[in-house]
Amino acid sequence: MDYKYKTLSIEHLSELQEDIDKLRREGKLSDNETYRSYIDTKQFKVPESLPDAKSIVILAILSKLALVNFHLDDKKYEVMIPPNYYDDGTTFEDFKNIILNEIIKEPGYKVEFTSRLHVKLLAVRSGLGKYGRNNICYVDKWGSMINLFAYFTNFEFEQDNWTDIKMMDQCNNCPVCIKNCPTGAIPTPSDETFVINAGKCISVYNEIDGIIPTWIPSNAHNSLMGCMRCQQPCPSNRESIKITERLEDITENETRALLEGQADEKLVNSLSKKLKMFSPSNGKEYLPVLKRNLEVLIK
Repeated sequence: MDYKYKTLSIEHLSELQEDIDKLRREGKLSDNETYRSYIDTKQFKVPESLPDAKSIVILAILSKLALVNFHLDDKKYEVMIPPNYYDDGTTFEDFKNIILNEIIKEPGYKVEFTSRLHVKLLAVRSGLGKYGRNNICYVDKWGSMINLFAYFTNFEFEQDNWTDIKMMDQCNNCPVCIKNCPTGAIPTPSDETFVINAGKCISVYNEIDGIIPTWIPSNAHNSLMGCMRCQQPCPSNRESIKITERLEDITENETRALLEGQADEKLVNSLSKKLKMFSPSNGKEYLPVLKRNLEVLIK
């Protein structure tokens, strides 16, 4: 497993929270309901379960763009699944063990995963990554083909990697992501907050059940979930995006059953195993979202 990490003292939690609160006060955070449901539940606080926490470890895991073939009417449709939408087999426990055995390397300390922190901001503030113009976190040589994870620990690191919020130097004179965003969600170069208009981002609509807004062009859709329009042509992803994960093909019968809205146990189990995007227990809730998203990709 390829990973990079940085550490921060918990003394910076209030400053990290202020970074978010300042954007909220300035009205720069979208009012989109789905987007706000993601960010409003997060807070930079020490967890009650680890009151003696002293540090935060932020991990970047090198991940791959997944590709899967859907077969239908004797045709093969290759569909992308971005790295953060499928399970590559690693677990939170795996990352915890890496921190304990390869980073801390001393017995007797506790490490606890948290989903309550804004990991992109944490990664940028620690110097692990930098923002792209598209508000996505990029790690040197890996681009945005990463997954980020944060852990609290009661181990106190000597090094505190606190740094200013920075955008990649490559973004200064590069308009690629702005030009390739089909909905105009990415700010112009004059905006130095690195905050996109999340209410215009395709991902907040195709991650959940419901009707895709008609103002999103039909040819804008490009992934089974999420969106790769700004990441795929990004110069900082030139090498990392070539490393892909090939998933097992979805057969003609399975593709047709999915598009017809079937959700029997056999189909749920098979698609869960092949796509690695959901567990069988929540498959019946997940399949309508995949059905809707696939329909616009294979028209």
